[in-house]
Amino acid sequence: MARVDLAGFNVDADILKEISASRPGSEDLTPETLSAAYARISRDPRPVGELRRLSRTEVDKARASNERIVFGLGHASVAEHAVFNFDVLEISRLAIEALEAHRLASYTEKSQRYIRLGEDFAIPSEVSARNLSAPFSEFVSRAFSRYALLVARLMASGVPDKMAGEDARYALPLAVHGQLGMTCNARSLEHLVLGLKSSALAEVRELADSFLAVARPIAPSLLRYMIPGPYHLQRDAEVATAVMSLLPDPPVASAAAARTRIPEGDVCLVDATHDGDARILAALAVPTLSCDYSTALASIRGLDHAGRSRLHAAVVARLGAYDALPREYELATMTFEVVLSAAAFGQLKRHRMSSLTTWPYDPTTGITIPPAIEKAGLADVLREGALEAEAMAMRLGGPGDPVASYAVLNAHRRRCLWTVNLREFYHVSRLREDEHAQWDIRLLTMAMSDLARGAFPVCAGHLGGKDIFQPAEG
Repeated sequence: MARVDLAGFNVDADILKEISASRPGSEDLTPETLSAAYARISRDPRPVGELRRLSRTEVDKARASNERIVFGLGHASVAEHAVFNFDVLEISRLAIEALEAHRLASYTEKSQRYIRLGEDFAIPSEVSARNLSAPFSEFVSRAFSRYALLVARLMASGVPDKMAGEDARYALPLAVHGQLGMTCNARSLEHLVLGLKSSALAEVRELADSFLAVARPIAPSLLRYMIPGPYHLQRDAEVATAVMSLLPDPPVASAAAARTRIPEGDVCLVDATHDGDARILAALAVPTLSCDYSTALASIRGLDHAGRSRLHAAVVARLGAYDALPREYELATMTFEVVLSAAAFGQLKRHRMSSLTTWPYDPTTGITIPPAIEKAGLADVLREGALEAEAMAMRLGGPGDPVASYAVLNAHRRRCLWTVNLREFYHVSRLREDEHAQWDIRLLTMAMSDLARGAFPVCAGHLGGKDIFQPAEG
């Protein structure tokens, strides 16, 4: 019978400090011993528990082993057994976007939807260096005043307290502070720090140093190569130079984009797997047909829509609201071009099993005005804030300067590409189309679901929020 022993689990850092203070010579309170023990499994026949005990008694040897195996031999997966938990505080929403762009970590973020916000915000060092701290602070203070005004007037118009705060936050800039809890392994942390250190924003680079300051003393053998080189620091500028030399004339929007854009949703399906339904169903049929995939695909392509639907019905017959579709659904992918508010982007970016390509915030894409604000006759209040934000962004350098994005509001929109397979999109649809989802991301996801059903009329037929599902019978 298989055996599972608990090798460790997350422990609060304050408890570890208490243990260390009461027990001199506590060098073994490091995740490096687990990494070293697991690294030995492939070549040492002793039980894993014994290897762990040995690593704890010989920490120096464990660290030397990690350095040799991870960096000398290149077996970086060993570093994944060392896991860290971080509290991240006093960080701007803009810097949070840079942090959470790294997908191989777990984040739980303070929600501006559910929490009434105090007037805490970042004054970037670049702003201070340009002698703009005072006008920038005044700008953010006025944004908070607008936020409070919108909350009060929305509630007076009959909007519930939570919903009022949720919509009023569209008037706040990305300089506003947030906080989050983060968990990641040492290998991911090394990659994350390298990316943060390559940022054009001082706040983000300083965040990388903060991670290292608290993590490196605990696991020095697993955190080493994190200095960005020419590839990281010069790539964007060199790409921009090449683009300008090859394409000096402004491009014209393609006719294809105009045909596939949903008028009310700023969503465009730019690519989808050809014959995705047949590809998914063929992969599901292979075990029964006992043939290769190409043969099964030819057979499925011979079925009409009714036949494909009948086969698909067998897959989803017992599907529940919280069930994941089988991995065969990953054979069909879609790429959407999306123009969405910073508020909606804050939710889309959490779906890290997809690929999200972003471009800087651009005020020319306009703002998203919450329907409740429009209905209450408060749209001009938000528009006034947006104009002031755009003026401040220009003072901070304009669209070409990353620092300008600190002045961008949650209402301002950005353009991105989002590539997602159908299996993952079902998960997104269940969560973001549910009746409890925030209205902005819900409308966006509904628009994408309509396009997905057009691309995969059989296999995308059960998209929708959790609220549309009934428990499976039997």
